[in-house]
Amino acid sequence: MSAPTHDRIEPQEPEPKVIDKAQFVVCGVLAAVGTFLIVDAASLTNAFAKVDPVGPKLFPMVIGIAMLICAVAFAVAIMRGSTGAAEEGEDIDLSEPSDWRTVGQLVAIFVATILLIDSLGWAITGTFLFAGAATVLGSKHYVRNIAIGAVLAFGSFYIFYVGLGIPLPAGILDGIL
Repeated sequence: MSAPTHDRIEPQEPEPKVIDKAQFVVCGVLAAVGTFLIVDAASLTNAFAKVDPVGPKLFPMVIGIAMLICAVAFAVAIMRGSTGAAEEGEDIDLSEPSDWRTVGQLVAIFVATILLIDSLGWAITGTFLFAGAATVLGSKHYVRNIAIGAVLAFGSFYIFYVGLGIPLPAGILDGIL
């Protein structure tokens, strides 16, 4: 029997950090939008929101500051060499072409919604928006699509109108809703 040989493992040199400078564009966009939100929020007045004790400035300011913090944190991570994982396309087949027919149908549904919302109202057009989008995206349960669309459309109508005090167009159902 021969004596075991112990091979020495040479220490490997760490790979040099690669800084992906294109990611700084995202940092710039985050910083620009955050700055815009803060500047715009600073110019808001309480004239239209007299019953709101917080005022209209709070949420845009918080979101703007959070975006600036994210931009700085992201820039620091980029400088340290942190990179995102490459897209592996695990849920899509990258060899297949885009489905432009589906995209076109969805665009047609959105355009129809925009054109019909004033005359038919949100409750009706919202129902067909949700049901049509579900059908175009592959759902074959047409009655269920319409039922779920109606629940979502009418529910969101009343949430906006009653809960938030924001009237959505009622269209031909004006006086009924």
